[in-house]
Amino acid sequence: MTQATDTQRYIGTMSGTSLDGLDVVLIAFSPNGLVVEAAQTYPYPAQLAAELLALCSPGSDEITRLLAADIQLACFTAQSIQKLMQQHHLSPQDIIAIGHHGQTIRHLPVGDHPNTLQIGDANNIAQLCGITTVADFRRRDMAAGGQGAPLVPAFHRAVFHHSDENRVIVNIGGIANITVLNADQGEVIGFDSGPGNVLMDLWYRQHQSGAIDENGRWADTGQVNSELLKDMLSDPYFSQTYPKSTGREYFHQEWLVRMLAQRDLSAADVQASLCQLTAETILLAIEQTGTDYHRILVCGGGVHNLSLMRRLQTLAGSIPLESSADYGIHPDWVEGACFAWLAKQAMEGKPANLPTVTGARKEVILGAIYQA
Repeated sequence: MTQATDTQRYIGTMSGTSLDGLDVVLIAFSPNGLVVEAAQTYPYPAQLAAELLALCSPGSDEITRLLAADIQLACFTAQSIQKLMQQHHLSPQDIIAIGHHGQTIRHLPVGDHPNTLQIGDANNIAQLCGITTVADFRRRDMAAGGQGAPLVPAFHRAVFHHSDENRVIVNIGGIANITVLNADQGEVIGFDSGPGNVLMDLWYRQHQSGAIDENGRWADTGQVNSELLKDMLSDPYFSQTYPKSTGREYFHQEWLVRMLAQRDLSAADVQASLCQLTAETILLAIEQTGTDYHRILVCGGGVHNLSLMRRLQTLAGSIPLESSADYGIHPDWVEGACFAWLAKQAMEGKPANLPTVTGARKEVILGAIYQA
């Protein structure tokens, strides 16, 4: 694959809360915008996925285990990048840089010592791939007083803004987040609305075979329990003012156990209620912004849950609900593309956070650069 003189290629990697695999996305940037030239999800080996999930909660000998997983994930990431490059006949010289998100092990945005940790050692990725690697994007925003998340709204503005209409971008991964883009290029609002797929995936794995509720078929066999839904919606996170971000540290097994205490419900009814919770908290978050919007663009793995999409469309009423694919980027690759873009911003010395989104005191350049 040749590279035109006015085209720059970056690779973005993304591993989200769902822990279903590593997205590797090749982006070509030109004066006309960006194009996804190639993309692939590489499923994690079962042992690595299990260890990454275990590290998301307190456990024994955590530091030693974390150090080992840090290198294992880096090697897997490098191998995945090399596979994509070989498939498309690319050499390291064809790529300006890799934007590497890593796997979030802890996200603790509030408290006396706010912090976040993404593992997958960038030193090893740069060394193995022979390509400059940009990583650790979130903590510089935290150093400036922000929550380090969400970071995608700045990218959403760069690629999905339209001067004739107000748009809401909804990203549904393990956690769901929204971005409000006003036509007048005014203040961007963005924050985590709450659980996306994380609780549905957790419940499905406990009661069904497989990793996810394909198309939301199981959720559609149940009935929403209004009392359970009401109790879940009463969680203070949903009424908390933004900026705000969350993760598996908050919406986890114990949260769900607490909500289900003293209830005798069928497993399918719980799944239906969790699906409705995701839909309602996304629309609640949009309503909290007080924005008049013309359409909703959806990206992330949640777009494949047809039950969830139907529930969202019902709640949105006459507002069109569309896939980001209709606007240039397949929903599976938006976050990977974002980290390619973040790497480009870092390499060019340009800020990439939005203080109105993360709560940071100022715009800052995100990411540490590991030279090839």
